[in-house]
Amino acid sequence: MAERIMYIQLKTGYNTDRGPAWISRVRFSKSWRTAYFRGLALRQVSGLFDANFVDPETGDEYWLSGPKRDRTDGRYSSEQPSVDADVIEEYEAFLAGAPLPDRENG
Repeated sequence: MAERIMYIQLKTGYNTDRGPAWISRVRFSKSWRTAYFRGLALRQVSGLFDANFVDPETGDEYWLSGPKRDRTDGRYSSEQPSVDADVIEEYEAFLAGAPLPDRENG
């Protein structure tokens, strides 16, 4: 399974870019259509207003994307995501200019 450090934000129940957000390690299925995050199996969907993954069990919508070096992950909010302890070193190195693991070529 592919694994990436990602920006994840819960969209359901919150105004635009006001939901809780995390920088965390996410595992992806071989097809990249299922993302595994904190015990959730999120399915990729298209056509939603502000989300690209859905929890099929609850219907909660999430936005997943690669983190941005300039820390503008929340497009309309300056609130910063919480960073999981197991990715802090890699994320801080990324912010300082290093590539993310498994993203050396883009």
